[in-house]
Amino acid sequence: MVHAAIDVLQPGDVMVITTTRPADHAMFGDLLATSALAHGCRAVVVDAGVRDVADLRAMGFPVWAVVVHARGTVKTTPGSVNTPVACGGVIVHPGDVVVADDDGVVVVARKRVDDVLSAVRLRLEKEAEIRSRLAAGELGIDIYGFRRRLEEMGVRWVDAPGA
Repeated sequence: MVHAAIDVLQPGDVMVITTTRPADHAMFGDLLATSALAHGCRAVVVDAGVRDVADLRAMGFPVWAVVVHARGTVKTTPGSVNTPVACGGVIVHPGDVVVADDDGVVVVARKRVDDVLSAVRLRLEKEAEIRSRLAAGELGIDIYGFRRRLEEMGVRWVDAPGA
């Protein structure tokens, strides 16, 4: 079915692969990555296993998976392509936006992309301002108003012996 999914890939797509039941065997490796790259795939998210991780990294092909496993799959089980799937406990619809980095994967529903993008831009602007304040020596405990809240809860600062 992964081969069938590559058949309908559009340039820029992120392929999301899952199974109908929990599995840890490799659903994706360097041969499929070669084919997916040739058809414009940007990355793959697998709710199962992958293999050939060193080869995938050497290819510069981003992959997120539950596990790395040498055991492959059978190639005779039917499935579906371009349908909603549950991956990592999240429903992913064709056309949703998948954003992934070393910290994890986020799926944004297509109809919410503009709102989420606006919120992300505001957050980045706010973080840039806070980063500047922190770099200038201001404390996060004061920037975020934690000092007052902690004092209201009865937290008291105690100097360390010898300080």
